[in-house]
Parts: sequence; structure tokens; C-alpha cells
Amino acid sequence: MMQFIFPPQEQTVLPIRGSDEVFPVNRVYCVGRNYAAHAIEMGHDPNKEPPFFFQKNPDNLLVEGEGFPYPAMTQDVHHEIEMAVALKSGGNNIAVADALDCVFGYSVSLDMTRRDLQAQMKKAGRPWEIGKAFEHSAPCGALVPASEIGHPDSGAVWLKINGEMRQEGDLNQLLWKIPEMISYLSDLFTLKAGDVILTGTPSGVGPVQRGDKMHGHVAGVGDLRVDVI
Repeated sequence: MMQFIFPPQEQTVLPIRGSDEVFPVNRVYCVGRNYAAHAIEMGHDPNKEPPFFFQKNPDNLLVEGEGFPYPAMTQDVHHEIEMAVALKSGGNNIAVADALDCVFGYSVSLDMTRRDLQAQMKKAGRPWEIGKAFEHSAPCGALVPASEIGHPDSGAVWLKINGEMRQEGDLNQLLWKIPEMISYLSDLFTLKAGDVILTGTPSGVGPVQRGDKMHGHVAGVGDLRVDVI
């Protein structure tokens, strides 16, 4: 019988709105520069090109109700409001027409970024992990099943800091739509139930400080409130 040499880490889970059940998380994929205006503000061409992805670790997820600890080794932490997609099934080479059948539900999320460290890695041509995949870097609200709300493809996406609007966009501005993202990812990886995809952020990203109160919203999905501590 298999015996662990030390206790394994607990399974990362996300709550499901209105349910005692929880969603076990497998991998976390993030889509880069998926809103044209954000691509422009980051100094890139907004024309549609093949999407690119980076990953966060499952245990980087921060459940709503917990504060976001300002991370170490940085002086410039940015907020990026996003809609997250949670998969109930997966596979390889999933057709665009079949992709939404894989979706369990959606949530409001944040891709918190150590922007100064990310910039250093970009300049050196190195991976972004130290800027993106740090502890608590993906605050995420409760999942809302697609069986209740359908598959949102339009509606406001925004983030306020201390009541002041910082980011505004619309899901219809996504360069790569949800089915296209799932299909493209499935050509590169074997997608599985439990995978979470952060779909990109609209323009207006910027810094947060300790004591800030973040309030994110995705129309049809809900709200996410996180304090920076």
C-alpha cells in the first residue's frame, strides 16, 4: 500500500454559489492580452493573433473573504479583473462548436501581478512566473454554474478601488472568445475537469496599496470584493 513520506497538500477547491459542493481545481491557465485596449496600454499590437497563455498554480487561488497579502520582493503590484471559466470535462483537439459543453461555470477573478518583476523578466527574455504565479495571486469568487446563467458573452467587466472606477470593459471585447480559447488550449494541452481559465483583462490595470479595497464585477456572473492587507 502506498505511503506518503509526509502528508500531501490539501486539494485546492473553489466554492459553488448556493451549494455545499465544491469544485476541485486541477490547473490554472491565463490568457494574455485578450482585450485590444489592454494590449495597447501594455505596448503591444491589438490585432488578433494566436493567443498566448501562462499558468498560475492551483494553490495561488485565493477564496473570496480572505484578504490579499501584499507580496514580498515588489514595489508595484497591479490588479487585473477577469472572468474565470471552470471546466467540468476536457480532452484534446476540442472543436470550437463543442467547447462550451466542457464548461461547468464562471466566476469573477483577479490576476494580481508583480509588475516590476514581470517587467524585469520580459526585458531579460525570461519566464514570468515570479511576476504572476506567487502566493494568493489569483483571488476568485464563488463559481456560478452555467446551468443557471448560461454562457456570458457580453456585459460589463469592471473593477473599482476604494469606490473609484479603475477598469472598464465588456465581455464582447474579448479578442478570443471562450470557445476559441478552450479549443486552442486543447490543441496544446490535455484539458481536464477542474481546469480554470482566466480569460484576460480590460484596460486600466494599475497598482494597489495596503488598505485598498478592490471590488470587481462581471455582468451576469457577480461580484468579488478583496481587501489588500
